[in-house]
Amino acid sequence: MLRKIRLVLATLFFTLITLLFLDFTGTIHAWFDWMAKIQFLPAVLALNLGVVALLIILTLIFGRIYCSVICPLGVFQDIAAWVGKQNKKNRYSYSPALSWLRYGMLAVFIVAMLAGFGSLAALLAPYSSYGRIANNLFAPVYQGLNNILAYFAERMDSYAFYETDIWIKSMPTFIIAIATFIIIGVLAWKNGRTYCNTICPVGTVLGFLARFSWFKPVIDTSKCVNCKLCEKNCKASCIDIKNHKIDYSRCVDCMDCIDKCKKGAISYTHRVATAAKTQDKDIDKSRRTFLTTTAFLTASSVLKAQEKKVDGGLAVIADKKAPKRNTHIVPPGASGIRHFAQHCTACQLCVSVCPNKVLRPSSDITRLMQPEMSYEFGYCRPECAKCAEVCPTDAIHLTDLAEKSATQIGHAVWIKDNCVPLTDGEECGNCARHCPSGAIQMVPSDAGNPASPKIPVINEERCIGCGACENLCPARPFSAIYVEGHEKHRII
Repeated sequence: MLRKIRLVLATLFFTLITLLFLDFTGTIHAWFDWMAKIQFLPAVLALNLGVVALLIILTLIFGRIYCSVICPLGVFQDIAAWVGKQNKKNRYSYSPALSWLRYGMLAVFIVAMLAGFGSLAALLAPYSSYGRIANNLFAPVYQGLNNILAYFAERMDSYAFYETDIWIKSMPTFIIAIATFIIIGVLAWKNGRTYCNTICPVGTVLGFLARFSWFKPVIDTSKCVNCKLCEKNCKASCIDIKNHKIDYSRCVDCMDCIDKCKKGAISYTHRVATAAKTQDKDIDKSRRTFLTTTAFLTASSVLKAQEKKVDGGLAVIADKKAPKRNTHIVPPGASGIRHFAQHCTACQLCVSVCPNKVLRPSSDITRLMQPEMSYEFGYCRPECAKCAEVCPTDAIHLTDLAEKSATQIGHAVWIKDNCVPLTDGEECGNCARHCPSGAIQMVPSDAGNPASPKIPVINEERCIGCGACENLCPARPFSAIYVEGHEKHRII
């Protein structure tokens, strides 16, 4: 019964969290965006102490339930392990914990976070890893199926579905997502929860706490016949049936062992004396490391607390290319580049919900996979705050839309050599006409000749860097006006 309850809850969480990354309509986010906010690492970075405390208490009472129910990457591994199990049953065996590797990866993760190497930390973070997989691999398939339905719906005069563009937002991030999917999938397919118990920093931290959990699987030696069914079905390889020991730091409370035991020798209960004696060494060892780990974690948490495009007519036009910006652009509500880099987990949730395709993962090695803004496909519309609404770490935080419209994330720069009135002798004014802040005016290119072609003049004090001018500029492949980002945002 316990296993069935866990499977139902895990399926529910996994499905809804996956849909957060797939749904481009915003419907799922309106109801279930809290599921992203209760992920362990996002809650730590957002300094959401209530959620962190809840997850810690949950672990101290029930063990690593988080890893087997709430964490989407954990459930993904269970799915891969289940697929592998179809070919070979009873295939696991006990293996000693690789403590040096677990603690080493945790140390690397914490140092990366404190040093500001967010991309390295994002490679190890479980929620971020699954977010990349869902956004880069699952979302295109989901959108493709949607487009097929839209194709047939259109021919039946129905508007129940509408087509959406499918595009690779960042090739390096796409490649990393494929590699993550293959590596973690193969590890889980062959060996179960190897990633969780050797690499995952969240699993290691929760493993410290799980040693002290009140409820846990306990072996009744008077009933055990050493058949090893529990050990052979333990995805975490943490049951040593020869010595009747369970490594609770690696146990993810999947309840498979209880389900497989034919003699009722394993039960999920509070710790009893017979079980406690077999765990004394492990508990003593954990006490020596618990305070140090907690100190590192605490330090980390404190510090890291479309409008239709104008295309100039029906003629085939060249695609826009991104300009080379001296300073990259981060979304309104990010406060600035430094704050954003410290709090962003590169989970790609904001990228997946951006309706105007402004956000995409960075390809720069110093901020690899963290979102940045570019305006080839759309611009940052004043009435949209979806990225801030879904961000689980508050790396992007907006109080209201008025704050967004008053936040200067960059400023427009005019490129004379690309401007249509000067290159083609045609009137334009798209940039001035669509600027939501009225920061651009068209003036004669020759001050002494009012009839000369008009060119844009930018008031940098009023420009908010939304990118409407860059996106709607008809010049190809590079716009005649583009946005330079600001290191630190300011209210105008």
